[in-house]
Amino acid sequence: MKIDRLIGIITILLQQDKITAPELAERFEVSRRAINRDIEDICKAGIPLITHQGYGGGISIADGYKIDKSLFTEDELQTILAGLKGIDTVSRASNQAKLLDKFSSKAHRVSPKDTIIIDLASHYQIPLTQKIEAIKQAISTQNIIRFQYYYQKGEQRRKVEPYHLVFKWSAWYVFAYCLDRMDYRLFKLNRLWDLELTEESYLPRTVPTAKLNLENYFTTNKIHLKALFSPAAKYRLIEEYGIDSFSARENGELLLEQDFASYENMREWVFSFGDLVRILEPADLRDDRYRAAKAILQMDD
Repeated sequence: MKIDRLIGIITILLQQDKITAPELAERFEVSRRAINRDIEDICKAGIPLITHQGYGGGISIADGYKIDKSLFTEDELQTILAGLKGIDTVSRASNQAKLLDKFSSKAHRVSPKDTIIIDLASHYQIPLTQKIEAIKQAISTQNIIRFQYYYQKGEQRRKVEPYHLVFKWSAWYVFAYCLDRMDYRLFKLNRLWDLELTEESYLPRTVPTAKLNLENYFTTNKIHLKALFSPAAKYRLIEEYGIDSFSARENGELLLEQDFASYENMREWVFSFGDLVRILEPADLRDDRYRAAKAILQMDD
């Protein structure tokens, strides 16, 4: 969801001095154009972002708008991390009141001197909070959990040993040993429903160091796109991938070669060009568009 991505971008910029638009696009698996729109929306919300051009450049928040981490205790910082998904809090610890006093957007708590107010509330607050609390309890008591998991290939009932709750790039995950797959997995909480805390306990495993490298769970095989675009699409190619991202052919068509981390994101982006693009590779995408066009024609019959 876009709101998740906006919060994720703000979070990243608060945690590091600078990041480039291509890096954000790759991390969130969206186009450069989508990231540019996100940056505009963040600026409209009153958070001043600065773009630095050239070598070593990138996007950053203007000096003076960084959160001073020294103002918070270690416990409060942990609670802030837990709240970045867009919920008011996922902890019922006693440090809630102090934290809400510092971040609340309620009118009677906002000082006239406050320049920026960020409201982290979300309509996903209740179900997400309940999931996090249940998984925290399962990890603490070493109880197996079951849940229905929805993913690209369908849905399955999973039974796992939970070990860690992970906040990564604007989304929550549970790192667990899957008893169905007999291996470690990372499950996204927004795709996880009908969570059941069982009475069956487990003995904690010694997790191999390599399995704890979370980047491995987000690394996918790159899908290479090779396509010819009409000159009418030139502005979009420049806007989203830069002026050097394509080469012009004698007939005026623009040849673009680009790697995507997600087939669905590539499909959505290419299809948005309508008849302004001819797909050369991959063949599956070309066949997919043919089927989609055929289905649309049948709908109009």
